[in-house]
Amino acid sequence: MDGFIQLIYELVIHAGVDQNNIFFKKSLELPGFFRPTKEWDFLVVKNDQFIIALEAKSQVGPSFGNNFNNRTEEAIGSALDLWTAYREGAFNKTVKPWLGYLFLLEDCEASRRPVKVREPHFKVFPEFVDASYSKRYEFFCRKLVRERHYNVASFLLSHRKQGLKGEYQEPAEDLTFEIFAKSLVAHASVYGVSNIK
Repeated sequence: MDGFIQLIYELVIHAGVDQNNIFFKKSLELPGFFRPTKEWDFLVVKNDQFIIALEAKSQVGPSFGNNFNNRTEEAIGSALDLWTAYREGAFNKTVKPWLGYLFLLEDCEASRRPVKVREPHFKVFPEFVDASYSKRYEFFCRKLVRERHYNVASFLLSHRKQGLKGEYQEPAEDLTFEIFAKSLVAHASVYGVSNIK
């Protein structure tokens, strides 16, 4: 994920944000509502206004099941915590922050294999029946955006060996890195060159 974070840094710089307002190796904490702070993967803060936060996660097998549950709970909880803190005035009086979620999953037989669901009491939503972990993550990223937990999400697949060369696939046309980057740059360009108070 370091390569994607570096690319995001360069995109935000190109959009007019001063490098002194960008944080991606240190000073990544923001206040929460349910907990004191949360450390994000990338932040833009300018003139005491929080502009951009990014969560970047990846998963390589073999424990796709346990990790899927952990990743979903973490992403939803982080967004809920941040937006509640924003509502309660922990940061920003004028600027609405931009929140992005970037997820990279190992592309392998185990991540593409259909997975059974247990339904001892109630039926699961139909899209989850026999859906692989790859499909589950795709649904998850899409729902994060549709439910307005994140402004935009990107879901990428990459083979273990080819990924080291920078190769990846985009299985969903609404969750591409290009859409993610355009949304990020649009928000960054509005606040990057303005004298927000």
